[in-house]
Amino acid sequence: MMRFIRNTITAVLILLSLSCGHTNASSDLADRHSLFKKNVSKPIKFDLDKIKSRGTLRAIVFEGPTSYFLYKGQAMGFEYELLKHFATHLNVDLKIIVAKNFDELGELLNSGAGDLIAHGFTVTLDRQKSFMFSDYLYLTKQVLVQRKPKNWRAMKLHEIDKELKHDPIHLIGDTVTIRDHSSYKMRLENVMNEIGGLIHMNIVDSSISTDELIHMVHKGDIKYTIADNTIANVFSYHFKNLHVSTPISFSQRASWVLRRNTPELKSALDAWITQMKQRTDYYVIYNRYFKNRSSILRHVESDYYFNRTGEISPYDDLIKKYAENLPWDWLLLASQVYQESRFDPEAKSWARAHGLMQIMPSTAEELGITNTANPEESLRGGTSYLLDLWNEWQSIPDVKERIKFTLASYNAGLYHIKDAVRLTTQLGGNPKLWDDHVEQAVLKLTLKKYYTRPEIKYGYVQGTEPVNYVKDILKRHRLYQSFFEETI
Repeated sequence: MMRFIRNTITAVLILLSLSCGHTNASSDLADRHSLFKKNVSKPIKFDLDKIKSRGTLRAIVFEGPTSYFLYKGQAMGFEYELLKHFATHLNVDLKIIVAKNFDELGELLNSGAGDLIAHGFTVTLDRQKSFMFSDYLYLTKQVLVQRKPKNWRAMKLHEIDKELKHDPIHLIGDTVTIRDHSSYKMRLENVMNEIGGLIHMNIVDSSISTDELIHMVHKGDIKYTIADNTIANVFSYHFKNLHVSTPISFSQRASWVLRRNTPELKSALDAWITQMKQRTDYYVIYNRYFKNRSSILRHVESDYYFNRTGEISPYDDLIKKYAENLPWDWLLLASQVYQESRFDPEAKSWARAHGLMQIMPSTAEELGITNTANPEESLRGGTSYLLDLWNEWQSIPDVKERIKFTLASYNAGLYHIKDAVRLTTQLGGNPKLWDDHVEQAVLKLTLKKYYTRPEIKYGYVQGTEPVNYVKDILKRHRLYQSFFEETI
């Protein structure tokens, strides 16, 4: 309560100072809105020529749903893919340095641990006092993240709209939770000046990520936060109870960050960005992470869901053939194939997984699959991989539980699920039970305070994906069983 009162008083004082004609931020205000923690080292002199001599570009990134993460054992992310292209352009190797929080960024960059920060920071006049920014990679805008009414699924659209905030002016007298030392905090202060009214600010520590704040809105722990629309849209695909369409700012440039004394690196990076944005590759990568993530959640009914001929799919015979290698019935495998591809052998996910079993390119190479669109090759490789995963979970005595661990591993990657098992043990849960135990740990691995714990070796997971994946497959399996009057 005292922290809330203190933040409210601060907001009132800021509003009063702004309303008295001081439209430019004071130096004190600018200090508190710096991009990184103050008192960092002076920037070392290490420009492009030395990077090329060393033969390695060191890039600082954050783990998260768009920047850098592991998916089915493969490193992915918007920033990560662009970095690979940029390193190739420079003819150097790429080394990734994962930052744990915002406060350490300035020190990592200026000390030379990294050569640039590959994260979509918005460019502000204050931030440019301490660091240089690349040409912008994309345009973003800040939006209000809010929760739809509890019974929104039973409501009509106009009824839902009535319950939501559609203009910042409607936030007067309400409370928005934002991270300290963030552009969101600065923007909210400017909004108060623009609308001439007080919005209470619940300020949280700068170590709390935007992802975590969005998750807190989804869970109902806080009412509102502010986020870049690119990030907010990704989360709204997974959390359907979120509304992320109310703008808080005009368009802003999202750029990478460099030391102020690296003009050669900036020049090379800017020229490369200009060239890259003229190529199709750039837009394929952008769409993969910022526009096409919803494709993983689409629920398109298959013509073979339950047809009158008693078939589930055109590939029933192949599914039965390869299910013989597995310790479960063909109906469960069919349910998984439907979940993966809707029985479409040409299906391709946002993550470039392909075919009936949605096999990633690196996994296909390991399994000796030359054509992932070939139904037989896909099923042969996919079931071989499933059996390998099944054998990894010999410590799970119950067959039904072991199936859940196997399916989750197929979706999220084996080592992410092993991370979740370790976290379950640390939190006092049962590491041999999926429901309400390990699945809860998987969900927690979406949050930075969990995926940065020392026992977690493989980092961030979009936890809703494997949890829903297991639930949906088993639910559909029960329907298939009732249709065919078979039991597992």
